[in-house]
This record gives sequence, structure tokens and C-alpha cells, in this order.
Amino acid sequence: MLWIFAFAIMMLAAFAPTYWVRHVMQKHAADRDDYPGTGGEFARHLLDHYGLDSVSVEPTQQGDHYDPKEKTVRLSHQVHDGRSVTAVAVAAHEVGHALQDHEGYRPLAWCQRLVTTANITDRIGSLLIMGLSAIGGAAFSPRFFLFGVLAILLIGLVRVAAHLVMLPVEHDASFKRALPIIAGGKYLPDDDLPAVRSVLKAAAYTYVAASLMHMWTPLMARADFVLLR
Repeated sequence: MLWIFAFAIMMLAAFAPTYWVRHVMQKHAADRDDYPGTGGEFARHLLDHYGLDSVSVEPTQQGDHYDPKEKTVRLSHQVHDGRSVTAVAVAAHEVGHALQDHEGYRPLAWCQRLVTTANITDRIGSLLIMGLSAIGGAAFSPRFFLFGVLAILLIGLVRVAAHLVMLPVEHDASFKRALPIIAGGKYLPDDDLPAVRSVLKAAAYTYVAASLMHMWTPLMARADFVLLR
């Protein structure tokens, strides 16, 4: 019974942040007729305003992010084509990362290296997990299932750690760049600023929330596999 309770607590800790991020984003995602442009247009305006003409803006299905290698702000269709608080705030947040890159903000470069390392460990870990699963299936040994669980946790912790280190960078993009730009430029009514702050906070925690859920998803899949056998 205690094991089940502990497992439930861990699941809550893993999935609750992701639910919160999605809830905040959707809560303020309704289009507004009084907004003069879309998130994509706002991002383009800000980039041009700060002299980043070479940075492009494009829609994506891979989630909102700034690609420092391609010098591209990529926005989900909801943000790129939306006229909402979420669209404006998220667009400004990603432009904040472009400004960090342009200014040579060192923590951004460090975090990119950490994420690259996490991607490598993900690939190695996936091969390891597949090997342990094959061996465990052939040997019918719960020991290999335990090794697989430990491997999943360790791989997931590497990614969570990388994204936790990124939090100061995300906070800088949200509250030292995006919020002053929106508030100082009077791009939105003052009444909308509390909602902007909520969205910017969610944007700053997006990657951590996603990595927590990512860490537990394969573990649940392995548990289902064992229970079904």
C-alpha cells in the first residue's frame, strides 16, 4: 500500500507541472479583436526593432523555441497565428532568447551544451533500455526489469537536471526581457499584464515540466508491459 502511495505521489509530481503549464497557456489563448497583430507578427516586429533582421520567424509543430544554430524563432501555430495574451507573451519570450544569443549571454551557450549532452544520453539510454528489455524478455528475469527502471530514471534525471540549470536562462528571457518589452512598450493594456506574467512564468517552466513527464512515460510503459505478461 505504501509503495502504491509513493508511486502516486511521484506521478503527481511528474504530471502536475505539465498540466499547470498547459492550463495557463490555454486560459489566456483566446483571440482578442483589439490586438493589432499575431504572435508571429509581433515577434517579427520586435526582432526588427532590435536590429535582428537576420533572425527569421516561422511556424512549427515542434513547440515554441529559439534555434541558436539556425537563428530562427519557431512558434507553434497557436502562437504564430494567434492574437491572444499567450501568443504575445510566448512570442516575446522566444525573442528574449534571440536577444540573449545576440548579446552573447553565456548561460544560454552553457545550457545549449547541457541539452546536447542530454540528447546524447537519451540515445545511449534508449539503446541500453532496448537491450535490457530484450535480455529480460528472453530470460524472464525481473532483475532486468529493475535495471531497465533504473536506467530510465537515470536518463530522465540527466534531462531534468539540464532543464533545471536552464531555469535562470528561461527566467531572464521571461522577466528581464519579455515582460519589460511588453510593459515598457505599451504593447498590451495594463489590465492584461497579470495574465502576461502568468504566461511568462509558464513559459519559463515549460521544459522542466516536459522533462519530468518524459522521464516517467517510458517507466509507465514498462510497468504496463510487465503487468500484461
